[in-house]
Amino acid sequence: MIQIAFYDAKAYDKPSFEKYGAEQGVCFRFLETKLNEDTVELARDCQGVCVFVNDTVSAPVIERLYELGVRLIALRSAGYNNVDLSAAFGKIHVVHVPAYSPYAVAEHAMALLLTSVRRIHKAYNRTREFNFSLSGLTGFDLHGKTVGVIGTGKIGRIFVDICRGFGMKVLAYDAFPAKDSGIEYVSLEELFESSHIISLHCPLTEDTRHMINAAAIEKMRKGVVIINTSRGALVDTEALLKGIKARKVGAACLDVYEEEGDIFFEDRSGHILNDEQLARLISMPNVIVTSHQAFLTEEALNNIAQTTVNNIVTCLNGDGVCQNELCYHCGNIQSCKKERKEKCF
Repeated sequence: MIQIAFYDAKAYDKPSFEKYGAEQGVCFRFLETKLNEDTVELARDCQGVCVFVNDTVSAPVIERLYELGVRLIALRSAGYNNVDLSAAFGKIHVVHVPAYSPYAVAEHAMALLLTSVRRIHKAYNRTREFNFSLSGLTGFDLHGKTVGVIGTGKIGRIFVDICRGFGMKVLAYDAFPAKDSGIEYVSLEELFESSHIISLHCPLTEDTRHMINAAAIEKMRKGVVIINTSRGALVDTEALLKGIKARKVGAACLDVYEEEGDIFFEDRSGHILNDEQLARLISMPNVIVTSHQAFLTEEALNNIAQTTVNNIVTCLNGDGVCQNELCYHCGNIQSCKKERKEKCF
């Protein structure tokens, strides 16, 4: 039986992971706490750890996991910016879930957009109090508007298809454009200048961190709507707040936030929120914030559990090559062993 320490466990995680774990001989030790330097000892006697987006998998944490005999870090997410891949190389294998339900995230992005531009959240609150006035609820048609999509991986391309279904013109930017996709790619500057709506679907890297900053917002159309269902740090929160206050940004739809680590996924309703930037965002009438729930569908949870368990078994129960393994060489054909159908180390 493979023993895995499952950090940052939530009630909705357990059914599917218990099901697929039992089928393949994987026993999960569910822990409510997040992984960090203070909690790493809880992985003692485990062969691997299963982590999520707000766990801290830094070099010191990786070193201690290695000392404890842990040989696998299994991300139950697509993103891996919270893992020091170079520190893990040669010691602990790292795997992720590259595609669990791209439809879930793309559909949530559109749900946020529709809610914002048609003022559905405000209408819902009004009618709950038997207020049926339409004053202040005027929205605008999506048909005929230009949407700029940054990042055209699986999620981004599905969002493009959804937008086309609404009769929108789509512009896109990606450092690695999708071949034969029929998508119109433009420079980032042209996308900023031409788009009524901008939606982020790219990973967080050193190159993309704060790509939506003061300079970028200055180039955008007045009244632009910004959607982020990818990673919080793609957006400079202070610059976004200033753009909203200056009436340059017409609305913001955020499922992620750059300092969400100690806030999202928890019930903070009985506490004073110490994060002033987030409090200011939530207080604004043209901002919608959801707490990193874009992935949260039954289909996605099932796919995440199934893929994660398969990753664990492939890596720890044999000599097979796991196609979902990550290392700091990934993407570099000349040095990436996975491209040669070998284990990363």
